[in-house]
Amino acid sequence: QVQLVESGGGLVQPGGSLRLSCQASGSTISMFAMAWYRQGPGKQRELVARVSTSSTTIYADSVKGRFTISRDNTKNTVYLQMDNLKPEDTAVYYCNRIPVWRSWGQGTQVTVSS
Repeated sequence: QVQLVESGGGLVQPGGSLRLSCQASGSTISMFAMAWYRQGPGKQRELVARVSTSSTTIYADSVKGRFTISRDNTKNTVYLQMDNLKPEDTAVYYCNRIPVWRSWGQGTQVTVSS
């Protein structure tokens, strides 16, 4: 069974940056498109960025130009570089494949506030 462990979240001021990591075990991510999702307070989980097996990337309009998704198959890890963060980016961030595995990690909390 796959296990996903997200890390790197925290409290940051508007305009700041964070780099999230997602370490997978129990499955090899190189075979799958991977993605970062987020769930803000009172909101549904949404997909914010995806990376294909060939490293082609697609972003939600709300994060385009500010977030960068990448993958390191040798480390079985997916990253999300988040720059110019805004208060509306506040959420718990999760990674998963596309289509999603049934199990999700605990996520990592990102709070953008002054």
